[in-house]
Amino acid sequence: MKITKENLKNFTPDKVRNFSVIAHIDHGKSTLSDRLLETTGTLSNRVRNDLFMDKLQVEKERGITVKAQTASMVYEHKGQFYLLNLIDTPGHVDFSYEVSRSLYACQGALLLVDACQGVQAQTMANFYLAFEQDLTILPVINKIDMANADIERVARELHTLFDYKQNELILASGKAGIGITEILEAVVERIPAPKADLNGPLKALLFDSWYDEYKGVICLITLESGCMKKGDDVSLAQGQSRYEVLDIGVMYPEPTPTDCLYAGQVGYVIMGMKTVREARIGDTIYATKHPVKPFPGFRPAKPMVFAGIYPVENTDFELLKDAIEKLTLNDASVAIERKSSPALGLGFRCGFLGLLHADVFKQRLEQEYNMSIIITAPSVRYQIKLTNGTMVDIENPADFPERNYIDEIYEPIIKATIIVPTEYIGNIFELCQKKRGTQTDLSYLDEGRVILKYKLPLNEVATDFYDQLKSLSSGYASFDYEEAGYEAADLVKMDILLNGKPVDALATILHKERAPYVGRDLAEKLRKVIHRQLFEVIIQAALGATIVARERVAPLRKNVTAKCYGGDISRKRKLLEKQKEGKKRMKQVGNVEVPQEAFLTILEKD
Repeated sequence: MKITKENLKNFTPDKVRNFSVIAHIDHGKSTLSDRLLETTGTLSNRVRNDLFMDKLQVEKERGITVKAQTASMVYEHKGQFYLLNLIDTPGHVDFSYEVSRSLYACQGALLLVDACQGVQAQTMANFYLAFEQDLTILPVINKIDMANADIERVARELHTLFDYKQNELILASGKAGIGITEILEAVVERIPAPKADLNGPLKALLFDSWYDEYKGVICLITLESGCMKKGDDVSLAQGQSRYEVLDIGVMYPEPTPTDCLYAGQVGYVIMGMKTVREARIGDTIYATKHPVKPFPGFRPAKPMVFAGIYPVENTDFELLKDAIEKLTLNDASVAIERKSSPALGLGFRCGFLGLLHADVFKQRLEQEYNMSIIITAPSVRYQIKLTNGTMVDIENPADFPERNYIDEIYEPIIKATIIVPTEYIGNIFELCQKKRGTQTDLSYLDEGRVILKYKLPLNEVATDFYDQLKSLSSGYASFDYEEAGYEAADLVKMDILLNGKPVDALATILHKERAPYVGRDLAEKLRKVIHRQLFEVIIQAALGATIVARERVAPLRKNVTAKCYGGDISRKRKLLEKQKEGKKRMKQVGNVEVPQEAFLTILEKD
C-alpha cells in the first residue's frame, strides 16, 4: 500500500507509530534504516548500495551521520496498515542535540548495539536521553552476521546496564537483511501510538527545518491535535507571525505532497517564510483564529567550543553571512555572533558542541555553499573574576583582560565516560593524566572492558583528545561527556607576535606550566608555514611582556649590486646600505601575509 492524498486520513492516531533509531557512532543505524524502508517498499532496490538516509556529501565522505533524517513508510501487520515515521539520528557525541530534538517527535526508539563492539559510551548516553523522555526503548543487537559477533556477551551487557531480559532483545543485521520483519512487528506491537486528538484545535511542534534554494524554508512538524491542510491560515507562537500553508506532505521517503496532515502524523510544511530566522526550532504552529497553549520548546544547546570563521577575501563577507544563516537553520545548535578582527577583517564567532561539529560545519560551508574560509583555533568559555569583584565570561582569547586586572580564572570542567578494553587502560590513564584529568570512578563492564569516569578540563579535550584516545586504544575506546561546572585554574593568555604586532586570531589560552613548550612548538610550526617576504619576519610567543619563544623567517633578497660591473667598492656598499634602510622601513609599515595554514597549525597539536 502506498501513501496517497486520499488514504492518508485513514491513518488515525492508533494506526501511527513514531520512532527513532539511536546508537553509538558506526553501529549501523543508517544501513538498518535503509533496510526498513526497502522491506516496506518505500525504497527501491536500485539504491540499496547507496545509503539513502545519509544525504549530505560530508556524511557520504566521512561515513558518519551528522543530521537526523525523517522518512515515512506503510507496513501491513495482521491485515491492518500502519503508518511508521522513522527518524535516523547521528551517533557522535558532538551531535547529541540532533538526537534529543528528534526524540520529541517520537513515542519509541530502537537502541542499536553492534554485536562485535558491544555497548559503547554514546549507547549509554542515548539510552538515558530516550529514557528521560519516557520513550519505549526496543534493544536491537545489530551486525549478528559478522564473523567476530559475540551476541551472548552483548546480551549480558544490556542486562547488566539496562536490565533487558533475553526475550526482549531483537537480533538483526541491516546489511544482510536479517531480523527486519521482527523489528517492524515489534515497532507496531510494543511502541505506543501517539496521544493525539483528531477533533481538537490545530497544534503542531516544529522540530526541524532546512533551506531549499527553490522552495525556501521547509519545516518538519509533528501534529499533536487537529489537522493542517493547504491554504490554512496559521501562526507561530514564538515568531508571532501569520502564514498561509502553501504546500504540505510527508517524507515518503522524498517530500511527497498531500492535501492534509492529521493528528499524530509527522510531515513537512512550506509556508512561504522569507527569512531563515522565522523558523525557530521548538516553536508551536496553531490556527490563527484558535490560539493554543504552546509547547515548552527545546532546551537550548550549550556551545562547548568556540572558533572564529572569516572569509579569505573580505569582499565575500555578505556571501558568508548568507551561507551561515542558511546552514544554522539546518543546524540549530550553532551559536553565531558577528566579530571584527584587525588581522582577518569582518567575520563571525561561532559556538559549536565539539571539535568534530566545528569541522563538519566548516566542510559544509565549503562544499554546499562554495565558500573559502579561515577558521581560527578553537577555545572554550572561561569565567574571569576581576580585581573589582565582577565576573565576566570570555571565549575569545583576544578579549582576555590584562593579568593585573584578573583576580581568578575559572575553566569549564566535564565529566567524561570512557569505555576501553583492559589491555589499553595504561595508555588512557597516561593520556588523562597529561590532560590534567582526575579519575572519579572505575568499574568493569565485563571481563574484557572497563568503564572509566574522569573529570577533565574542557579546553584540554576541545582540540585533539578524541583523536589521541582513538590512536592509543587502536580505535576501540569510546567517549562521552557532560558538563560539570567550573573550577579555578592557573591559566595564561599566549600571544603570537609577528614583527612585534600581536595577531589576535593566533592567540590562545592555556595552562601556565605548558605555555613555554606550546609556545616553542607553535613558533617553529609558524616559521615553516609563513612564506618569506621582502623583509625579515620575527615570530615570537609571548606571555604578557615575557617572550617564551622566538623564530625568524629570513627575507627574500634582491641582488641590487648586479648592475655594478666595476668601479670602487663604495658604490656597492652604498647600494647595500640603501637596501638595508628600505628593508627596515618596509618591516615597520609592511603587513606580514599570514597564510591559512598558519591558523591550522594551532589545531594540529602534537
